[in-house]
Amino acid sequence: MEVIQSKLPRLMLVGTGSGAGKTTVTCAVMKAFQLRGKHVAGFKCGPDFIDPMFHSSVLGVKSRNLDIVLSGEEGARFLMARAAAGADLSIVEGVMGMYDGLSMTSDEASSNHLALLTGTPEVLIVEIGGMALSMAAMIQGYLNFRPNLVKGIILNQCSEGMYPYYKEMIEEQLGIRVYGFMPMVREAIIGSRHLGLVTAEEIEDLQHKMNKLAEAAEKFIDLDGLAEMAAQSDALEWTNLWAPLLADHQMEHKKRIGIAKDKAFCFFYQDNLDLLEALGAELVYFSPLEDAQLPENLNGLILYGGYPELYGEQLAGNTSMLESVKKAVAGGLPTLAECGGFMYLMEYMRDAEGRRHAMVGAIEGESKMLDHLVRFGYAKMRALKDNLLCGEGSEIPIHEFHYSDSDNNGDGFFVEKKQRSWHCVHVSESLFAGYPHLHYASRPETMVRFLEACSKK
Repeated sequence: MEVIQSKLPRLMLVGTGSGAGKTTVTCAVMKAFQLRGKHVAGFKCGPDFIDPMFHSSVLGVKSRNLDIVLSGEEGARFLMARAAAGADLSIVEGVMGMYDGLSMTSDEASSNHLALLTGTPEVLIVEIGGMALSMAAMIQGYLNFRPNLVKGIILNQCSEGMYPYYKEMIEEQLGIRVYGFMPMVREAIIGSRHLGLVTAEEIEDLQHKMNKLAEAAEKFIDLDGLAEMAAQSDALEWTNLWAPLLADHQMEHKKRIGIAKDKAFCFFYQDNLDLLEALGAELVYFSPLEDAQLPENLNGLILYGGYPELYGEQLAGNTSMLESVKKAVAGGLPTLAECGGFMYLMEYMRDAEGRRHAMVGAIEGESKMLDHLVRFGYAKMRALKDNLLCGEGSEIPIHEFHYSDSDNNGDGFFVEKKQRSWHCVHVSESLFAGYPHLHYASRPETMVRFLEACSKK
């Protein structure tokens, strides 16, 4: 395939670790540039669903995930180039600490790995946290630990009065530029829960909070300097990985695919939806919480994850929707359900308080909330039989991140990690339902197979 070179102004905001303030600073900088009239493209390193929701709420356009494990290195470059085309500036939010990767001893799939892979300049966010000269020692460790593209520093939780002292000390000791600071903006504090931050949709006055952050960024961060840094990025080399597939697999007629989308079902990768539309799907959104039944004349159904456990009573109370979904699945409507969507298809869901809620009942068994993560992390799963998405023996990279488990996780795939293995996913010619989350960028042919099944309905 043709290698394309694109000049795409871009930068990545990385942190010393989780809690350093990456999401706050990223949203502040994004919003500040947008208020300057810039078209900003937003990205999140890794598989997280929630941070891109905040980016999307800030920008009014969809933010996307760049995950080296789920999409591969070429896939990450392609997805960045595809979404950044036409933007004045692309801003990537890192994940965890900048070197944190697949294990305690590996920086594979880390923020820094993605930055090096895509030639994206990095800005290290450092929370001052009761340090003086020690901060220079810590920053020096990050700068010298591994090859990187760190071009500057932003201090978080810093006061206006102390900033000049920190800036002078860091620049004199380390010779790296400090681009400003973010103070504590009390009007913009955002809460959290078991899977990370609360979702953007749940926050009152979100735009007011984002505007307050942007005001602080405009006042205290050198946005002109960041824009100059981004403009100096090397050209990104990439190939259009979807072009051959799209050329060979265009649907003669659009297939109507129902997509669950509301407060309970909100975890999805925007590029997955884009691929479906590019292949000829018409996406029809509906709410299992609010709507009485599935949209009419569907050819397929997708139930992504989210927080169904927080809305068990409301989901259980919407009996007409439960019956509509059960009838559709039983009737062979091609159905893809991930994590929370899988929980919804089971007979019962038990929430964190132990309350049992009746769900769709298309799959026997019960899911229940636990007090710890279950099967957390990346893996590859191998198909043990032909199914809705792939043939027997096919391997698909996955990610799991959930505090629930069920007594019937399915046996259509086999997963083996270093110290454990398990079966997962309920499969048939018309069903794929289990806990794993998928990014179709690494296996776009799975969506061709899915839509071909939808063509029969």
